[in-house]
Amino acid sequence: MRDLSKVYGQGASAVHALDGISLQVQAGELLCLVGASGCGKSTLLNLIADLDSPSAGTIDPRGRVALIFQEAALFPWLTVRSNITLALKLRGVPRKERAHEADQLLHTVHLDGFGDKRPHELSGGMRQRVAIARAFAQEADILLMDEPFGALDAMTRDLLHAELERLWADRNLSVVFVTHNVREAARLADRVVLLSSRPGRVVREFTVDIERPRRMDSPAVSSLAADITDELKTEVRRHAHV
Repeated sequence: MRDLSKVYGQGASAVHALDGISLQVQAGELLCLVGASGCGKSTLLNLIADLDSPSAGTIDPRGRVALIFQEAALFPWLTVRSNITLALKLRGVPRKERAHEADQLLHTVHLDGFGDKRPHELSGGMRQRVAIARAFAQEADILLMDEPFGALDAMTRDLLHAELERLWADRNLSVVFVTHNVREAARLADRVVLLSSRPGRVVREFTVDIERPRRMDSPAVSSLAADITDELKTEVRRHAHV
C-alpha cells in the first residue's frame, strides 16, 4: 500500500477514513492492525480486497485475496460442504472434483464428518473454521481477517488462535488481521500496526519477537499488550482534544 487515502462524500460533510497510509506486508507475515473504533481498519481491508476503491494511492496485493468477517457469513440454506464447493465452483474446479476437495479442506480445519451439517447446527467457532476452509478454497495467498474471533468466548477464541497459527504456518499465508483486542494482536502477530483515530494513519509499528507458540496470559504477551495499550490510549486522548 502506498500513500493510500479514502474519503467518503464531498465538501463539508466528507469523511476522511484513511490518510496517506504506506505499508508493506511481507510474504508469509502475520500482521495485526489495531486502533480505536472508526480509525479505518475495516475500510483498509475492503480496499485490499478490492471491495472498494481508494480516493488516492495504490495497492498491489501480489496474490489471491480472501476476506473473513466477524460473522462467518455462510449461506444458511446450504450444507457446510456446499458452502465450500460453491467457492470451488467459482474458482473453476471441475464438478467431479469439488466434493473431494471440500472434504480435504474440512479435514484441514479439523471438521471431518461435518460436511452434511447446516451452519445453524454448528457452534460459532466451527462456523468460523468453515469460513477459513472456504477462504482456502479460493487458493488465497493473502488472508484478510476482520475481527473474526471477536464474538466468540475466550476458550473458543484461544483454540482458534492456535488453529490459525497452525494453518498460517502450514500454508505460508500472508495474513492481515484486524482486532480491537490488543492482547490478541500481541498473541498472534509478527508485527502490530497501530492506526490513529480518524483519519487513519500509521502511528507506530511494533515488531513482535516473542517465541511461538504463545499464550494470551504469558508475561511477554501481557507486557507488549500493555505497551500497545498505552500508545492507543495516548492516541485516543489526542483525538479527543482535536
